[in-house]
Amino acid sequence: MTNVLVVDDQTLIRTAIIDLIAHGDGLDVVGEAADGARAVELARRLRPSVVLMDIRMPVMDGIEATREICTDPDLQGVRVLILTTFEEDQYIVGALRAGASGFIGKGAEPEHIVGAVRAVDRGMPCSHPRRRAVSSTGT
Repeated sequence: MTNVLVVDDQTLIRTAIIDLIAHGDGLDVVGEAADGARAVELARRLRPSVVLMDIRMPVMDGIEATREICTDPDLQGVRVLILTTFEEDQYIVGALRAGASGFIGKGAEPEHIVGAVRAVDRGMPCSHPRRRAVSSTGT
């Protein structure tokens, strides 16, 4: 079972993503957060397999939250997949430098988002239908 923490400051988007993930075979949403600080707190408490993380949020952005999660020795094995509308290179590079395992746009088809969560959980690069996937492995 892949346990997923969904992090997005927009309630409508977060709810839709939770519904999408909850209906994926072998996927379970274990928590949700509306900002990066809460995401870090929940990651430490819930130890999800994958954190599906937005980049731009209040309190703490997704890049800083990713950095905190990925550098915490107690969270080894928790992978972060960035899901965002901001697909510019500066965000991609920043997210990957912070330790994200992959990056996918919110415009991706639902099955690609679910597939990306599964791929990242298995340590594989994720894919995006509109642009080349970017992962920490450089593929």
